[in-house]
Amino acid sequence: MHDPVETELTINSPEQMRELGRRLAKLLRAGDLVMLTGELGAGKTTLTRGLGEGLGVRGAVTSPTFVIARVHPSLGEGPPLVHVDAYRLSGGLDDMDDLDLDVSLPESVIVVEWGEGKVEELTDDRLSLVIHRAVGDTTDEVRHVTVTGLGARWAAVELGVLGG
Repeated sequence: MHDPVETELTINSPEQMRELGRRLAKLLRAGDLVMLTGELGAGKTTLTRGLGEGLGVRGAVTSPTFVIARVHPSLGEGPPLVHVDAYRLSGGLDDMDDLDLDVSLPESVIVVEWGEGKVEELTDDRLSLVIHRAVGDTTDEVRHVTVTGLGARWAAVELGVLGG
């Protein structure tokens, strides 16, 4: 069992959130599961958009709320990005199984919004990003992001590089 690896980041704008996604993409490889947690408007999709840019995938990354999952094939040699919104998946893994994501996990980078308590059983190795924003003042762009790497895959990864 490996101890979780963790880093804390302060993000001051949507552009910095996208840049975090681009930096994160450099650490990812096929088979990685990334879980994004944060309230509506926290920046989960903005971060995923940067991730897609960093991975060089096809198609604009938008919130998959109404389709639940969207696949963005790589434009180059990299893995495809599977972007999942698990918000309306009440059955957890049973609903996730219906999406056949486990079939594509070994070849893809899978990003799951609202996946907490629903997708952890897919793999012991995952990267969890929890995005906190200031409560009340909705004009405040500052976000505090906690990045936690779980499992052997992330034990030796230096997450501090995400700070830029």
